[in-house]
Amino acid sequence: MGRVSIAPRRAGVALAALTALLVSGCAGGSRRPRSTPPPSPSAAAPAPTPTAGDPAARAAALVRALADEDLVGQVLMPYAYGSSATRVSPGSAAGNRTLAGVDTPAEMVAKFRLGGVILVGFSADDPTSGNQATTNVDNPRQVRDLTTGLRAAAGKLPAGPAPFLIGTDQEYGVVTRITDGVTLLPSPLAAGAAGNPALTEAAWRVAGAELAAMGINLDFAPVADVLATRSTVIGSRSFGADPKNASAQVAGAVKGLQAAGVAASVKHFPGHGLTGADSHKDLPVVAQPRPVLDRTAFPPFTAGIDAGAMAVMSAHLDVKAVDPGTPATFSRKLLTDVLRGQLGFQGVVITDGMNMPPAKRWSPGEAAVRALNAGNDLILMTPNVSQAYHGLLAALREGSLPRARLVEAVTRVLTMKFKLADRPAPEMSTLNSPAHRKAANDLAAAAVTVLRGRCGGPVTGPVTVTSSGGRDRTRAALAGALTAAGVKVVPSGGTLVHLVGYGDDAGDLRADAAVTVAMDTPYVLAGAKSPTLLATYSSSRASMTALAGVLAGKARPGGRSPVPVSGLPATTCAA
Repeated sequence: MGRVSIAPRRAGVALAALTALLVSGCAGGSRRPRSTPPPSPSAAAPAPTPTAGDPAARAAALVRALADEDLVGQVLMPYAYGSSATRVSPGSAAGNRTLAGVDTPAEMVAKFRLGGVILVGFSADDPTSGNQATTNVDNPRQVRDLTTGLRAAAGKLPAGPAPFLIGTDQEYGVVTRITDGVTLLPSPLAAGAAGNPALTEAAWRVAGAELAAMGINLDFAPVADVLATRSTVIGSRSFGADPKNASAQVAGAVKGLQAAGVAASVKHFPGHGLTGADSHKDLPVVAQPRPVLDRTAFPPFTAGIDAGAMAVMSAHLDVKAVDPGTPATFSRKLLTDVLRGQLGFQGVVITDGMNMPPAKRWSPGEAAVRALNAGNDLILMTPNVSQAYHGLLAALREGSLPRARLVEAVTRVLTMKFKLADRPAPEMSTLNSPAHRKAANDLAAAAVTVLRGRCGGPVTGPVTVTSSGGRDRTRAALAGALTAAGVKVVPSGGTLVHLVGYGDDAGDLRADAAVTVAMDTPYVLAGAKSPTLLATYSSSRASMTALAGVLAGKARPGGRSPVPVSGLPATTCAA
């Protein structure tokens, strides 16, 4: 195929004019103060209530009332340690002091006049594991209490009339921050196998409703990366290798989330699935020529934009065909010229984590300035909040961060916030309700794929379920679902059903298994000897229930592998 030409779409004239008006209004004798002391909760003067109307008008009214310090704070979205906004463990307090010079998340919000906070599942004592008693995301009630406390702190600030942003990475599958007490959807790759955008939209509407009930209004999802390589860092986080199918799924997920009042952030632009390297470790190179990007990487992002996605996340990727040597996060060519100019995106652009190696080549302050100047509007997960904040403030005053660029970014952030305003949060009782579980079950059932063997009822019992890497809970879930489906399960000696999942390879297969099931990317099945090969793409309870129905012959598998598996068809079952 030749090069796909992408014409400019939405020019953003209104936002540009609004920004120019706001900037010009800062000149002359009516200019707002360039420096004000950080407000105390009792001393902070309340900002005027924005005029009722459309979100852009409310944002413009509020921007005019904000001092420089407030503007800078609105573009920062760090993480904070602790399970509560105001009461944290000694380890969390120490971590917050290192990160921002404060003890608690609420103090961080107040001191730096933050626009938002991302909730994380790691601790201050060990940011890669869970050795501390509490994180930000222990359980739904704790999350709700934390978000309530964060909003109370933010409500006392001059930007308080705009809803505070609280986000998390709730992608489902291998990246799921809140796992207990919520409805767990099957992975995006499972949705790609199901190939039914209506089911995807319904499931992600459930996801949005449950996030909103916990006080979260921004989900760093869905992943729009096309799995053009066997990337292990993206893997089952992607909807698959086909841009058209992935585009439909991304659009469904965006519509579902945002119908429930939660902003979607489509990621990782311009497409992390085109490289097998991991941006959490180094700067991956995207070496494909521009026509490949146009027809492979960009369509799912375009679909998300067309579906109304409020945000797009930029990625730490070296895209040789567009801006060689510059991470996309810091590339004006990619973010301003391509994402905004050609793909027409006019919402909020959010950086990937600024605590990742490609962003740490500069100091936190310089990295934040470079990211904003490239076209980002929100700085996510800076490794030092104080340095990023003061670096942005200094750059604004000395001119290396143009005031027009900062005002534009804050206007976009506040517009998104006001789009999320006035939406009543669902009741906590909706979490993991029967209706919500049905949406997850329907999607999981449509995803189950047979890549070799019989299309229904491959086992009659007794059955023995084994797995690699432990996975006691997953084995127990499948065993319970098989029993409920009328199949006898025994500890040993039965027909062997072997489960392989995330991180497993050919060495984790069993040659004596009658059935081998891939619960993550199905590539591992290329080396399996079992007469029957199935894929669920997910180890969620919904996926194990769906798998049991197929194994017992009570459901016909209709999924098609959304990625190519060497030597195997996408399915052996006719559609």
